[in-house]
Amino acid sequence: MSLQPIGPLRDRHDLRSLAYLAMQALAMAWQWRHGFHPVVFAASLFLAVGITVIHHNHAHLPMWTRRGLNRATDLAITLLQGHPTCAMHPAHRLNHHRHHHGPRDVARTWRFGDHNHLGGWMLHPFQALTPVYPLVLAWLRRLHGRHPGAWRWYALQYLAWIGSWAALLLLDPGKALLLVIVPQLFGLHWLLAANYLQHAHADDREPLARARNFEGVLNPLLFNIGLHTAHHAHARAHWSQLPGLHRQYRARIDPRLLEPSFPAYVARVFLLAPFMPRYRSRSLRLATTTAPRPHKDC
Repeated sequence: MSLQPIGPLRDRHDLRSLAYLAMQALAMAWQWRHGFHPVVFAASLFLAVGITVIHHNHAHLPMWTRRGLNRATDLAITLLQGHPTCAMHPAHRLNHHRHHHGPRDVARTWRFGDHNHLGGWMLHPFQALTPVYPLVLAWLRRLHGRHPGAWRWYALQYLAWIGSWAALLLLDPGKALLLVIVPQLFGLHWLLAANYLQHAHADDREPLARARNFEGVLNPLLFNIGLHTAHHAHARAHWSQLPGLHRQYRARIDPRLLEPSFPAYVARVFLLAPFMPRYRSRSLRLATTTAPRPHKDC
């Protein structure tokens, strides 16, 4: 499916991305003015997860065809997400998508034990930050000497993030923490923990066995983030193109890496498996058989 631009917007489907950004700003502002509301707060938590997916997609393929609009979107995501967008490039594109969850991927899930359970998912973001953030800082140091203009732009993102937190905490610490920072941290946890969901017990040695795929209602709500094999094979494809690409690969993906329902997967692997061994996940890296090798163009 070819892209469907609207003016400088690269594809019309990103009107939904822009709507998520606007709704999150409105949800936070409304509660700041009117007070905590459980339904609005729950929506804000969901939107926080959605914004991390938007950030991921925007890092792979910028939303706009104009530099100024992309930079404005970078700042908007930085402020709404609670962390600079620039960190995605060294941590994700230069690391994860270069090494595809293999031995040189510093955030590979099996670095911290080849397991797949609730505790591993909960801890993975904290474990991954330890090797990942030195990559980000080293990349920023190199930029400072080689590309000072880019470094200043990324420094501005850090100032915007830290400045926004400082300003809100000075205005009202309680509101800032509950209504803004907690949803942002919730979303950031999901951003990092998604790596665990998508790759724990997968097999990085085979291109079509590197990632787990979640089908079902998750994808329409979260920009097709569950179709991860197709994303690794076509990292620059727009997220709206992933269902078509997924259909091309699906028959060659190990069935153990195809999950029809994300809630059912969580219930089976994270909640029931500790008490019912038949539901426990098994590592494909340790299995005697793996998914069939793909064609060379994969």
